[in-house]
Amino acid sequence: MPPQARTYEDPAVPTDALSRLAELREIKRVARRGPSERATEAQHAKGKLTARERIELLLDPGSFTEVEALRRHRATGFGLEAKRPHTDGVVTGWGSVEGRTVFVYAHDFRIFGGALGEAHAEKIHKIMDMAVAAGAPLVSLNDGAGARIQEGVSALAGYGGIFRRNARASGVIPQISVILGPCAGGAAYAPALTDFVFMVRDTSQMFITGPDVVRAVTGEEVTQNGLGGADVHAGTSGVAHFSFADEATCLSEVRYLLSLLPSNNRETPPVCPTTDPPDRRCEDLLRIVPTDGKVPYDMREVIEGIVDDGECLEIHERWAPNVICCLARLDGRTVGIVASQPLRLAGVLDIKASEKAARFVQMCDAFDIPLITLLDVPGFLPGVAQEHNGIIRHGAKLLYAYCTATVPRVQLILRKAYGGAYIVMDSRSIGADLSFAWPTNEIAVMGAEGAANVVFRRRIAEAEDPEAVREQVVKEYKAELMHPYYAAERGLVDDVIDPADTRVTLVRALTMLRAKCGEQPARKHGNPPV
Repeated sequence: MPPQARTYEDPAVPTDALSRLAELREIKRVARRGPSERATEAQHAKGKLTARERIELLLDPGSFTEVEALRRHRATGFGLEAKRPHTDGVVTGWGSVEGRTVFVYAHDFRIFGGALGEAHAEKIHKIMDMAVAAGAPLVSLNDGAGARIQEGVSALAGYGGIFRRNARASGVIPQISVILGPCAGGAAYAPALTDFVFMVRDTSQMFITGPDVVRAVTGEEVTQNGLGGADVHAGTSGVAHFSFADEATCLSEVRYLLSLLPSNNRETPPVCPTTDPPDRRCEDLLRIVPTDGKVPYDMREVIEGIVDDGECLEIHERWAPNVICCLARLDGRTVGIVASQPLRLAGVLDIKASEKAARFVQMCDAFDIPLITLLDVPGFLPGVAQEHNGIIRHGAKLLYAYCTATVPRVQLILRKAYGGAYIVMDSRSIGADLSFAWPTNEIAVMGAEGAANVVFRRRIAEAEDPEAVREQVVKEYKAELMHPYYAAERGLVDDVIDPADTRVTLVRALTMLRAKCGEQPARKHGNPPV
């Protein structure tokens, strides 16, 4: 008969082993509890959760496995030798989100203000290396006061190790930064190197130099939130992709984003069963999009009408709103959508919109997410400020991103597609696999009025009734070069489709392209415009 399992209370277990076990349990209990109840209350009083409470919200219940919970620093001087708490102010480990492995590290603001020292950094380095080795996403929950000043250059070197690993993991595993408190100085560069940045209003701030330094150097008066709060980075700087009112909502959305992404660049995003039929007709699209190219509409309604169950996750919703970038599903599979937004600046491309879309295209290409581009674009935004601030260079970023993308790419032209913006927004000429158009499409070098003024300038000027002649030549130009079948006749559009068939057309196209194998010329890397 097999021997019966012994319990730790069995008299056969040596007393010293029991005492050691009791000691271990107490050490781990204190490490999990944190420095004190008072420190926890202070964290909650700021409207912030503790590191472990955040991890519990992020990961599936009971799935977290901690690494190096008993780690302590070895620094001396400035009283550090008398203060050596376990974890050294950062909780690291792995767990799961909807059953898939995710690695995480979370600063514990209650210990040294979450400041990074040598041991703290080494824990982060280890978990980052583990995430890459395992091929699983990495989520950082940032709430720290920067480098631990008492440890000097060792702390700075620790940041360097994080940055190097961020760069090496880029395009290999999804990296998500969640800012849940201060993230100042060099610490701010780690989130900037990751794929997505989440922030919480009122409690999270990111900046290189704080308000005191700004005041001393420039004389400008600004608050922490005014300098680097969630609203600033979500709407002005573009540093944050998402901002939310509270931590629970924020972490819930991180889980949703992870469900749309693959675990690494060697896998495809998970397939989510849907009851939304792939051949569903979208009759409402005819109502949503006016035939008059001068009348605005909300492109979000078009996207919601096409994708599964009308659900999508918009990236950088408040920054450069004249272009929409979002993740959604078609027939249960993740797609990335880049779309003009006629409600904002008539959907024109400018510096910010070009940067936003370029970054999104690169992310989708890195993680094998097919791209759908919806066009209703009148061109690039004209103006001295745009030219002087480098619209050529910034517009080239989007062009480069599309030209080098090897994932399935489908273009759909709803109405206007003028000039360089038409080319840049994934035209067939730069490598789109398929291009479709609605019967309302207008593909041309520029609008008919502007084109007629150039081509027929002399004829208009010499006419007895210039306005009547201008109206006549505009009609001629439209009839000759801007009718909806002009591009299709020349093979630049694969088909002109009924708008109601948009969903089924896109589903069929992406199903056919699913096995696409894209190749790039042999090279160390390209030299994109930055």
